Amino acid sequence: MADLRDIEIETIEGDKTTLRNLNGSTYLIINVASACGFTSQYKGLQALYEAKKSEGLVVVGFPCNQFGGQEPGTHQEIASFCEAKYGVTFPMMAKIEVNGDNKHPLFAELCKVPDHEGREAIKWNFNKFIVREDGSVERYSHRTAPSDLPL
Repeated sequence: MADLRDIEIETIEGDKTTLRNLNGSTYLIINVASACGFTSQYKGLQALYEAKKSEGLVVVGFPCNQFGGQEPGTHQEIASFCEAKYGVTFPMMAKIEVNGDNKHPLFAELCKVPDHEGREAIKWNFNKFIVREDGSVERYSHRTAPSDLPL
């Protein structure tokens, strides 16, 4: 598996970066959507980020419109929604695809870790991947609450 921290990603503002440039020791990566039944998880993700960022945790949201068309907005609309409704201050990235032929390279690597059903493809919004300091990856379902993650 490639070092995930060095794969190029784009911020929601359009800047190129990498996870490593976000200066964390542990990363919680989530494919997010603004109009999903799990969207309220933003509240728990923000709480987790505030509680653990001093310990090196960086929560990183990747908007994705591949599941039920639940993230149709522009980058500006997504950023405004997350800030206004949930007070999100953790890094948000540009909208990407997490499955299929146009899957972002970061998610191509993350999805090499199968889910609890043995599937590599992402099933729904709010799947969670923990990238530890040693580069190991753990994967959690969209049904796993942020507060239940082993961080």
